[in-house]
Amino acid sequence: MISKIHLFPLLFTSFFCSIQVFSQDTILAEEPIVTDDLGYDSDEKTFFSTRIINGHSVETISKGYMEMRIEHRFGDMAGTNGGVQNMFGFDNLSDMRIALEYGVTKDLMVGFGRSKGTGAPYRSLLDGFVKYRAMRQGEKYPISLAFIGGSTFTYQKASSDQSQVNHFPKASHRMAYFVQMNVARRFCDWLSVAVMPTFVHRNYVAANDINSLVSLGGAFRLKLNQKFAIIGEYYHAFHGENSRPSDIFKQSMAIALEWQTFGHNFTINITNSGGLGETQFIPYTYENLMKGQFRFGFCVGRKFIVNE
Repeated sequence: MISKIHLFPLLFTSFFCSIQVFSQDTILAEEPIVTDDLGYDSDEKTFFSTRIINGHSVETISKGYMEMRIEHRFGDMAGTNGGVQNMFGFDNLSDMRIALEYGVTKDLMVGFGRSKGTGAPYRSLLDGFVKYRAMRQGEKYPISLAFIGGSTFTYQKASSDQSQVNHFPKASHRMAYFVQMNVARRFCDWLSVAVMPTFVHRNYVAANDINSLVSLGGAFRLKLNQKFAIIGEYYHAFHGENSRPSDIFKQSMAIALEWQTFGHNFTINITNSGGLGETQFIPYTYENLMKGQFRFGFCVGRKFIVNE
């Protein structure tokens, strides 16, 4: 019995030390990659990541690089569904997305992901997109310009209630699409601004909704130092009050702290949107900031070299 008691600390210590040594070897092996910015040219970037907060930025991944992204949105921090009893939303997971994205060329990238879905109205979502950067700010162009197109497909079990939007009479009713033109400019070393006109179309919607939405997004990045920046984002969906009541559907807003670490881009955000992806957070934001219906979220992006 005594030998077992002494053996456990010894095994634990050995295991911990082996992890430390492995971690140090891994960091040392990655340091030359980090100095290469893992596919990003920081001197020319308007935004550091391919995403701002909820939506896309004008940036792309360099050729031959792959990025793995993990995004989380928790529950309401305040209001009737928040507060200390729900650990200010940490007890509830609104949505989660895991994705792989790849740089085909220095200006063309593709991505594929899977989201849990908020359940209002969809769950079990697959998404894909293509992004092409047509212009990069520099001596030749005063702005950066990118075009993005994507779609989502929900494979959740269809509801037996024919009045519900997730009843899905046809397979095509599970699809939604978006296209976006992303225009951005870096005005100085510490300030970047973007404008994102976006069109979203859903094949099947509820009676109090419309299939197609035009939205205008705006964003900024305020650089604090080499590692930290404050970023903000807002999307306004244009629609008539009779066709889409504003007391139900809200506009998406978010603010975040961006943190650049060794090989990672880490974003801590607060937003009133529960869903992830343009076909979700633009048409399906129901939360009212004035009622405490905002949530904590984060995103971690890690890039790898696939083809040098």
